[in-house]
Amino acid sequence: MSDEQVSAGPGVRSRRAVLTGAGAVGAAVVLAACGGEDGDGGAAPSPGPQITNTGDAGGGDREGAQSLARTTDIPVGGGAVFAAQGVVITQPTAGDFKGFDPVCTHQGCPVSNVDGGTINCTCHGSKFSIEDGSVTAGPATTPLPAKNIKVDGDQIALA
Repeated sequence: MSDEQVSAGPGVRSRRAVLTGAGAVGAAVVLAACGGEDGDGGAAPSPGPQITNTGDAGGGDREGAQSLARTTDIPVGGGAVFAAQGVVITQPTAGDFKGFDPVCTHQGCPVSNVDGGTINCTCHGSKFSIEDGSVTAGPATTPLPAKNIKVDGDQIALA
């Protein structure tokens, strides 16, 4: 005989009704523990880590820490990809340094290298000029956006 078929009279509940009621009470207790009227459950927020004003978190020369490369690291007529820093640096002619976005404008692949006077994306074969980022071979149709760089002595950094 199932619980619904038992008729024990008024005021007597079936086992299913008791279990359902107990489940609802348990859920209410859990939800009440998750938040109070003020939304934080009455607990004080954690203060988090202590922050002190100690200057450079890197512990050194901030200008030097931002340097990406030395001018001698970038070959004339070539360049280098600094994917983690978000820039390709080229040197089309001696002493003339350029910066470009390292993401191919075709389908968003990272460019892989600078060789033969072009910035190359090996995903689909697009090539971009080291002089101005213009497309020299598709399928890309949009040039690489320029990125501002600065040369200070023999150091190259993002501007």
